[in-house]
Amino acid sequence: MSGHAPVLWWVRRDLRLTDNPALQAACEAGSPVIPVFILDEVAETLGSAPKWRLGLGVEAFGKTLSNRKSRLILRRGRALDVLRALIRETGAGAVVWTRVYDAPSIERDKAAKAALKDDGVEARSVAGHLLFEPWTVETKTGDFYKVFTPFWKTVRGQAVPEPTPAPGHIPAPDNWPASDDLSDMQMGAAMRRGAAVVAEHALAGEDAALGRLGAFVADRIADYKDLRDFPAAHGTSRLSENLTYGEVSPRTCWHAGRRAMEEGKQGAETFLKELVWREFGYHLLWHTPHIATGNWREGWDRFPWNADATTPEVTAWKQGRTGIPFVDAAMRELYVTGTMHNRARMIVASYLTKNLMSHWKIGLDWFADCLIDWDPASNAMGWQWAAGSGPDAAPYFRVFNPITQREKFDPQRAYVDAWIAEGRRAPSKTALSYFDAIPKSWRLLPGDPYPDPVVTVEDGRKRALAAYEARDF
Repeated sequence: MSGHAPVLWWVRRDLRLTDNPALQAACEAGSPVIPVFILDEVAETLGSAPKWRLGLGVEAFGKTLSNRKSRLILRRGRALDVLRALIRETGAGAVVWTRVYDAPSIERDKAAKAALKDDGVEARSVAGHLLFEPWTVETKTGDFYKVFTPFWKTVRGQAVPEPTPAPGHIPAPDNWPASDDLSDMQMGAAMRRGAAVVAEHALAGEDAALGRLGAFVADRIADYKDLRDFPAAHGTSRLSENLTYGEVSPRTCWHAGRRAMEEGKQGAETFLKELVWREFGYHLLWHTPHIATGNWREGWDRFPWNADATTPEVTAWKQGRTGIPFVDAAMRELYVTGTMHNRARMIVASYLTKNLMSHWKIGLDWFADCLIDWDPASNAMGWQWAAGSGPDAAPYFRVFNPITQREKFDPQRAYVDAWIAEGRRAPSKTALSYFDAIPKSWRLLPGDPYPDPVVTVEDGRKRALAAYEARDF
């Protein structure tokens, strides 16, 4: 960046000041910096919960910038049109942003960069959403990794730059362009009454994210390896929500984990592996973008999954009324908190794709609508891993037993009891919150009888194994 014309910093999934290469690049010449968030053609396609949660992040980041004597300019429209309008209004000579790696965003960004350069405006994208750019990690033959373990072995010893501090000063323009009002954008409209319930569990903003990371490293990372699979234990970092919107950088998390490992905290390396699992998903998404929309492995298009998302069995799964307590507890946790424990995600995905023989895309779409930590790479990779159609997948014939999984990972039924109200004399607050969050059209009440299984675990397993045995690919 050069000259004294303002620089537009296009804020997307990097709602932070600390360790933000795009902000650093915008500030480096000393020109005025105008941060701008655009509710653009990609953001408009977000599901109900992710879009609402993005709005919370934007609101929090706007306050952060105000406290630094800067502003976050809000606009709505096609990204290129908005950027061009702002350039005309401000005389900006450059636009800078942090790269993202899903196909719709790449298409948007490439078109914007080419058009702006044709206009004589400097357009620059920089790293910041990942530890390693997807084209920089290769096998010995120059290919990309399709299996996690060798990917982890390759990157775990690679140098990761230390996170950079927030800039001491963000140069402001003499005159700010007009900004839309966030409330007018109605980013939470589709959440309806569920927003008030989920809001009690969301933790938005950079300060909150850094506080969450600090508390995890100080109090829980040592036990992370041992407790991370027990959904009733407060054993995970819950940082996926903040990483999704860039309220904390992966480098900040990586170095916090590395320091904990050097201090002898036993769970730290497992935490680092989970950060790299996120990384692996994005590398796969960049190299094979079809993972987000279709079966990654050849042949699975012929597998006889049910593709109808409106069947009674699928509806029961969505509503947490399958009659399988571990599955139902997880689906209710999703509706109340906007998140779900990772072990539970594997169980509900296995039950949908195997016991119910329904397509993984039904689950992928439901999660994309309900998760406040929705991430295009992790969501796609996770669902295809569970279904058996993706890279580094669980053996396609493995069918998780949600009954034995509950016995192993929720032996005291603390997780199930926290989320299921039916049949209990004194249901927990979280279990009752589910009935405050769901659409009234579902007509469900905590006093309803708990349902019998829509498909028993054994019947579902037999049906799945028969379909696998009959595979012709």
